[in-house]
Amino acid sequence: DVQLQASGGGLVQTGGSLRLSCVVSGLTFDVIAIGWFRQVPGKEREAVSCLSIYDGSTYFADTVKGRFTISSDNGMNTVYLQMNGLKPEDTGVYYCAVSRTYRPGYSYTKENEYDYWGQGTLVTVSS
Repeated sequence: DVQLQASGGGLVQTGGSLRLSCVVSGLTFDVIAIGWFRQVPGKEREAVSCLSIYDGSTYFADTVKGRFTISSDNGMNTVYLQMNGLKPEDTGVYYCAVSRTYRPGYSYTKENEYDYWGQGTLVTVSS
């Protein structure tokens, strides 16, 4: 079974940094994209950063551009989200997700474009 284990969340002050990790195991297929999503109470899960493996492109939400970076190890076993210059509005539960489905029209920034999800890790940024 495919499993995603996210970790690295915590409480940090404004301006601080965190690095989230997502360990992926049980893969028996080629990963098309990996994404990090954030959810806050009362709102839908939104894409923060995504890495499209098939073309190497990356996506960052406008609110995190220049502050967050996404990377993975060579074997795609672990995906990282480095978060610098954290702001209170970055607070939320962060989920990593894997897509095994290639569709020409997919942007890989939507929940329904992903097939497997981790359990989430809470990031709290205090002001």
